[in-house]
Amino acid sequence: MTGFKKPDLNMFNENVFKLIGEDWMLVTSGNVNSFNTMTASWGGMGILWNKPVSYIFIRPTRHTYGFIEKNDTYTLSFFSEKYRKALTLCGTKSGRDIDKAKEAGITPEETENGTVYFKEARLVFECRKLYFHDIDPSHFLDGSIQKMYDNDYHRMYVGEITGIRKK
Repeated sequence: MTGFKKPDLNMFNENVFKLIGEDWMLVTSGNVNSFNTMTASWGGMGILWNKPVSYIFIRPTRHTYGFIEKNDTYTLSFFSEKYRKALTLCGTKSGRDIDKAKEAGITPEETENGTVYFKEARLVFECRKLYFHDIDPSHFLDGSIQKMYDNDYHRMYVGEITGIRKK
């Protein structure tokens, strides 16, 4: 992972609300020969089961869903603002139709465990799936949430953060 340092996770001090909600992230799973990535602005990080974790949400209709289902690991890649167009493309085009990385001008590389991240990212979290759960609309306590869906509910994945890379 050229140009990246491996800081101690306990030294991570960025605002996760800004990272995910405003800066966005690329959720990626697979290896350099077969992977997909998608832009996400929903998710979080914290401690669960005495482990540092991320949680992400992917709809079954997304191409990335099949890659997350098939693989045990995924990465979350964060970029500087100059990559906003690349992130927009990765969130609006399907990997079924185009080579997103090529079209977005970002370079896929592999972590030591073979999971894809992007050379241009400024921050990467490596994650190992621990749990999944399908969103059940009957559990919405706030009725306004239902308006975000058209019977296409996300699957939530909880992944242990196994590594962090920062430029």
